[in-house]
Amino acid sequence: MSVAENLGIIRERVRQAALRAGRAPESVRLVAVSKTKPAAAIEEAYACGQQIFGENYVQELVGKKAELSSAISWHFIGNLQSNKVRQIAGMVDLIHSVDRLSLAAEIDRQWGALGKVCEVLIQVNISREETKGGTSSEELLQLVRDVARLPHLRVVGLMTMPPFFDDPEGARPYFRELRDLAGKLQAAAIPGVEMRELSMGMSGDFEAAIEEGATLVRVGSALFGERQYR
Repeated sequence: MSVAENLGIIRERVRQAALRAGRAPESVRLVAVSKTKPAAAIEEAYACGQQIFGENYVQELVGKKAELSSAISWHFIGNLQSNKVRQIAGMVDLIHSVDRLSLAAEIDRQWGALGKVCEVLIQVNISREETKGGTSSEELLQLVRDVARLPHLRVVGLMTMPPFFDDPEGARPYFRELRDLAGKLQAAAIPGVEMRELSMGMSGDFEAAIEEGATLVRVGSALFGERQYR
């Protein structure tokens, strides 16, 4: 099927999942994961009203932003190296993957040089998988307190990536724990910190994530088809 057809199906699945959870469908935003996908595919989704696109690789993001509509909202969702932050400074509306103070400090420095504030999510490695980034649940509170002191960053929520399961129900406890962690951080009332966003759920499990409170779901293969791995 075309990107337009896939997008229509995904939107309806998002709507139904939100309604099952007693939530307003508009409380969930779709991040179209466009890594390795050509500009033409992004243009097709954008023409159908998709606003937010998520990229994992700095060079791809820089190239696509230069080529595509300036109205697109870009999110950086992959592992971000501190030495590449400068290349995307001011280009993205949200970074999903802040997991250490050194990275946060570099983002603060680069956005500060532009006189801007960068909104970020703190990535939590709830599953403790060595192949995935993210701070631990135990270190989360202190990291958020430290990041919150940086003047050109604003923590607006959390992100996680659960292990892969054939059955999306397997991921549900990880989504629920992220929601619970967000609740604890909200209760801590750290100045300048909001817990308005929960980025969790991908093509295979985004409905379970929505039912557990996701506000941002990162969907790639269900929208654009299987990607080229790199």
